[in-house]
Amino acid sequence: MKTILERLKLPVRAGQSPSPTPSSGDRRTFLRNSALGGLSLGMMFDGQPERELEYTTQNVNRASKPSDLKITDMRIAILQGVPFTSPIIRIDTNQGLVGWGEVRDGASANYALMLKSRLLGQNPCNVEQIFKQIKQFGNHGRAAGGVCGVEMALWDLAGKAYNVPAYQLLGGKYRDEVRLYADTPEGKTYEEFAENMKKRKAQGFTFLKMDFGIGMLAGQPGMLVGADVWDVKNQYGNSKQMKVGNYGMTKHPFTRVQVTKKGIDKLVDHVGRVREIVGYDTPMSADHFGHFDVNTAIQIGKAMEPFRLAWLEDLVPWFYTDQWKQISDAIDTPTLTGEDIYLKEEFIKLIDAGAVDMIHPDLASSGGLLETKKIGDYAEEKGIPMAMHFAGSPICMMANVHCAAATENFVALEHHGVDVEGWEDIVTGLKPIAQNGFVKVPDRPGLGVELNEEAAKRFLKKGGTWFAPTDVWNTKDSWDREWS
Repeated sequence: MKTILERLKLPVRAGQSPSPTPSSGDRRTFLRNSALGGLSLGMMFDGQPERELEYTTQNVNRASKPSDLKITDMRIAILQGVPFTSPIIRIDTNQGLVGWGEVRDGASANYALMLKSRLLGQNPCNVEQIFKQIKQFGNHGRAAGGVCGVEMALWDLAGKAYNVPAYQLLGGKYRDEVRLYADTPEGKTYEEFAENMKKRKAQGFTFLKMDFGIGMLAGQPGMLVGADVWDVKNQYGNSKQMKVGNYGMTKHPFTRVQVTKKGIDKLVDHVGRVREIVGYDTPMSADHFGHFDVNTAIQIGKAMEPFRLAWLEDLVPWFYTDQWKQISDAIDTPTLTGEDIYLKEEFIKLIDAGAVDMIHPDLASSGGLLETKKIGDYAEEKGIPMAMHFAGSPICMMANVHCAAATENFVALEHHGVDVEGWEDIVTGLKPIAQNGFVKVPDRPGLGVELNEEAAKRFLKKGGTWFAPTDVWNTKDSWDREWS
């Protein structure tokens, strides 16, 4: 049987010097203390070194033991005005680690809650495995919000469990700072718009985006053909239901709205004056043109060529691959789409067809951090750059920042909350978040930030609850296998 001292003898690691031998004066004390401690252990666990080790390390913090980490709960609080509506996900574990995620802006929290029964008891460090189990419950647009939000929270937990930032788990980073691009409110006059542009430049943004389209021509004589039967001024969910249908919910080719020469000249004058304000040293992209067909898209695209816009975004819906190729082949300004595409397969179709010049995933719809990196990596191999769409809270922004840092062909990330007072206070761990048009990539574990509950509660949706119990979602009630 090994002696007590032999059992307690610690191994020497490679490259490490052995512990110094006690001096003769200290030896009696050392042996007496060691023997007494060892004697008590020997009497308790004689011949059971595993139990001895467990006993001697009983006060060691085991909260970062990744192999034993399990999901125990998931709850949600819905924030409003950040800048839109964003459900925040909190995933709890058996070791006290908390993971934060976010359902995409404007999406239902139920898209995430329905996944809870598939997550309980799982090890969150198995991110890709869990993603493959739940990705069937996502779809294009906001329907992907639950799957993507959960995936964000899993990476946050995995990073915290292994004590590394999320980008490190994605393969490391290409950059220390992530470039932002900012929307700019136009204002009622060009003078007001000029002040808004000056404000953006003073904030340090080096990349801007503007909106212009046929909505600004509506109601003016001689500008549009076939627009009087539609609510053309409103292209979103606020469109009025007209006799011919809802403009905001009618796909572009089916409105049959056209722009006249006079209307195109008006758009040219508008963009030209904006370009004069911004100057040509700053990249400027454009979005939200309205619902019209591929022919009108080409006409507008050609008219914009003198202004060297960084891209024209979402001229027609993303799924019309052939029409996108028609537009891209016909104009010299880069084309871009993708903020509503779920998973890499549809991006691959657009890229392989040569249909767009750039891709534009929204990480909260495209599949989360790893899937978006896969999308970017595929595009990079084909020589296609990637900008990233984003309009949520700092939780989702940091998920985007880690993905952007880890993806080589990344260009710029949208920041839609620039003017939201208190936006940066929603989280702790990185302050300021945006500085001179960039975000420093955090080196803290996981996403690198924690929810600041006191500040975030100011954005709680009216009538909403703050991470209330969600036990009603605990039980799985369907067979999920997609094959037989």
